[in-house]
Amino acid sequence: MSRDYVLQPFQSAVHLQIDYARELNEQQLAAVIAPPGPALVIAGAGSGKTRTLTYRVAYLLEQGIPPDRILLLTFTNKAAGEMMRRVADLLEQEMASLWGGTFHSIGNRILRQHAKLLGFERDFTIMDREDAKHLISTCVGESDIDVKATRFPKAEVLGDIFSLAVNTEKPIPQILGEEYGYFDTLALQIEDVQKRYAARKRATNAMDFDDLLVLWLKLLRDHEEVREHYQRRFQFILVDEYQDTNKLQSDLIDLLAARHHNVMVVGDDAQSIYAWRGANFANILKFPERYPNAKTYKIETNYRSTPEILNAANAAIAANVNQFAKQLTPARKSGSKPALVTCGDAAEQAAFVAQRVLELRDEGMDLNKMAVLYRSHFHALELQLEFTRRNIPFSITSGIRFFEQAHIKDVTAYLKLVSNPRDELAFKRLVQLLPGVGGKGAEKLWKSFEAGSRNTQHAIRSPIATALQKCSASVPKKAVTAWSQFAATVAQLEEKTVRTSAAKMIPIVIEAGYDDYLKENFANYRSRLDDLKQLAIFAQQFETVEEFLTQMALLTNVEAEADKQPADRDDERIRLSTIHQAKGLEFDVVFVIMLCDGLFPSARSMETEEGEEEERRLFYVAITRARNEVYLSYPLIRAGYGNSGATMQQPSRFIGEIPKELVDEWNLRAFA
Repeated sequence: MSRDYVLQPFQSAVHLQIDYARELNEQQLAAVIAPPGPALVIAGAGSGKTRTLTYRVAYLLEQGIPPDRILLLTFTNKAAGEMMRRVADLLEQEMASLWGGTFHSIGNRILRQHAKLLGFERDFTIMDREDAKHLISTCVGESDIDVKATRFPKAEVLGDIFSLAVNTEKPIPQILGEEYGYFDTLALQIEDVQKRYAARKRATNAMDFDDLLVLWLKLLRDHEEVREHYQRRFQFILVDEYQDTNKLQSDLIDLLAARHHNVMVVGDDAQSIYAWRGANFANILKFPERYPNAKTYKIETNYRSTPEILNAANAAIAANVNQFAKQLTPARKSGSKPALVTCGDAAEQAAFVAQRVLELRDEGMDLNKMAVLYRSHFHALELQLEFTRRNIPFSITSGIRFFEQAHIKDVTAYLKLVSNPRDELAFKRLVQLLPGVGGKGAEKLWKSFEAGSRNTQHAIRSPIATALQKCSASVPKKAVTAWSQFAATVAQLEEKTVRTSAAKMIPIVIEAGYDDYLKENFANYRSRLDDLKQLAIFAQQFETVEEFLTQMALLTNVEAEADKQPADRDDERIRLSTIHQAKGLEFDVVFVIMLCDGLFPSARSMETEEGEEEERRLFYVAITRARNEVYLSYPLIRAGYGNSGATMQQPSRFIGEIPKELVDEWNLRAFA
């Protein structure tokens, strides 16, 4: 008869440096001292998620786990550095051997050790977006694709298609079908370019950003001894912001954790708002299915917001079917209810926000502690104008400045040229949009156009278009057809009934071919098209094109000046931001504007249950940024695009889901 006898490792009594029960609340403590095994920590907004993760790492180290056996994965190097610094402070020791960083930085570290197994050298180059774009362009050039005959996507768009495919682990045809339907028929050619691109990268010993994950996963899947090594090494894996992981990242985590199963993922399903860039909401939702023995810990005490704000936030997210039920509970004393403000139109909404901001400032509130949040950048156009008029300083943190974006500058260049035929910059910008025209070609065409303009400016009904036609002999062969279209578009813009109205000119530019240019050149075609349509609506309030262009220039300069200010400046500025950009931030006062169905939630998101639920999570994120006061506003009337006229707006369905007793309704009336 034989029997198994298990040798238990000897461990001397642990004397903890940290009094965890004193430093943490009950829910945080339960997660921090969780036994080994898979664990899902649902950490609500403002509940101390970073604190919980930091103390978990410290607790593992105090239990005798060597630092180099712990892997901490985050989404920013800043977050990883901050957590590791805090752990070092808590335990009063350096954490140099702790593996902490972003998925990409850890991938790079591992790939440097094993590059040869994948056909690369250890000193491989990591390409930035610009390098990747040039290499993809080379691959397109080497293929047999007639890019003009097929309106083939430009390299930047191809790069985004490839990236989305690898991060979601979906084939190219599926990505095209779901996101780029207008390129459906080009699937085979696009797949061919992707294969050429992969071969080129290997031949030049270069990887792009996505390869740091793709090849890391390939390394683990294809090489058993490497997989075994890292599975043994990482006894405990901790993942921050797990709700933002994509399919590729969750597969990496599952593979690394397959031996010990000691994986703790921390996040908030109610703040999963990045599906558009590949994040997979199912990762956090189905974690208990993938790890049947997983324990779930909920951290629901919110230290940020007043009870009234949390009541509204809990109600706002309640309608989502796919979520982990949770109830944020306040640690703070009572305050004011969120205000629901119905405005006549977008201009009145802007006037309300501006006036309320000035009132709060007079009451002693710092502008830096206030924010205006919105679904899309164009929602704040009227507000920027109003703030500029009233001399309210503001900063914009919604990515690239709205009026500095390429598509906005392209379309307004048409208006500038028609208003001022001597605008050399506008002319050169437009002609360089045409195939085969570069810097030198643009200079040559400008000289030809200048000469033609002198002869046509007084005598012809469409002087600029006529001057364009006269210099067609200088146009490169590749651009002959496009040049003809360009001249025809300018002729339309020069019509008497059109040339005085920016709101009429912009739709003509879009419909005359710029729409196709957007599809070919920008991965986010739909959002850029929306920007331009809203720019046309915004332009309706200006009596002349010159007035519109002047205000555009003033707003652009205000934004540019804000960007030039040093980071440590001590002057006050209210923050204008998309909600996506504001995630993780907090403010004393938050205004959420343009809460109309079709704007927030966006029209496209309302087509699917998943889309609507993600928008609802976005609304929840907006409300939970606020500490003391929230203002929810929407206009009753919104100007229409083109000839559609003004339309009545339906308040966002999300407003209707918050019980009336949880908000104060503010009725605006003009001063008599």
